[in-house]
Parts: sequence; C-alpha cells; structure tokens
Amino acid sequence: MILARVTGRITSTIHHQGMDGRTLLVLDKLGPDGRPGGGYLIAVDATGAGAGEMVLVLDEGNGARQILGGKDLPIRSLVVGIVDDIG
Repeated sequence: MILARVTGRITSTIHHQGMDGRTLLVLDKLGPDGRPGGGYLIAVDATGAGAGEMVLVLDEGNGARQILGGKDLPIRSLVVGIVDDIG
C-alpha cells in the first residue's frame, strides 16, 4: 500500500472499454509521516476522492483487478481508501 495525495484528474476521450465511467487520478506519493516522498502515480479511483485528499493506494495490478471484478482491465494502481489522519 502507498500513501499519496490527490493532485489532479485525467480525462480521456479514447480509452479501453473497461475504463468507461472510471476516474483516473494523479497522485503525489507521500512518506509514512504524510510528507512528500517524491514521485507520482496515476490510479483508478474507487472511493470518490477529490483534489487535496490523502489516499491509500493498492499498487498491484492483480489485486486491483480483483477488487473491481475485471480480470482483463488495464489497471495497476487503485485508490482504495481516503485517509482522515495519520496517528
């Protein structure tokens, strides 16, 4: 699992048919303390996360596809939770 902050959305007019209705988010990776950790990810959103929110990301394609129920989906990273606080 990776901790990240939502910095934007990606919009496309042409995409894999299995991606219809799914939102792609641009995420900045964070360290365990919630501070910028360097790097970024593009992930499918399964939570309704918005800009500026801290999220938990599953970065393993097979697990992401199992959660979404599509074995042929072109997905590697999936936002699986919105983080309220790091304690």
